[in-house]
Amino acid sequence: MASQIQQEALVRATQGITMGNFPAIFAGFEAKGIPEADILPRENVFTYHAWRALGRQVRKGEHGVRVCTYVNYERIETDDDGKEKRKRRSGRKMAYVFHVSQTDPIGETMEVNKQ
Repeated sequence: MASQIQQEALVRATQGITMGNFPAIFAGFEAKGIPEADILPRENVFTYHAWRALGRQVRKGEHGVRVCTYVNYERIETDDDGKEKRKRRSGRKMAYVFHVSQTDPIGETMEVNKQ
């Protein structure tokens, strides 16, 4: 289940077409001291689960940049007649993204935490 969530997050992050969050991403990471040239959305800026799918772990205590995303989902509703209908919906969701400099390869993270 966790693997499926991570893969879905990675697909959404890399194949999305909107650039609506780019200004917030650049402003947020520049405020953290990361140069604009080093901020590459869809290349080195992803959500927690997308980083996990890429074999990286966000370091404990790191704070991401909050962005707004839209998620499509299906909802099953029951009519007055008792018939079930699937309705497609879209909803706004707030998410946090992290820069690659805030992550470590999963193997290294585990070794550091053991010490």
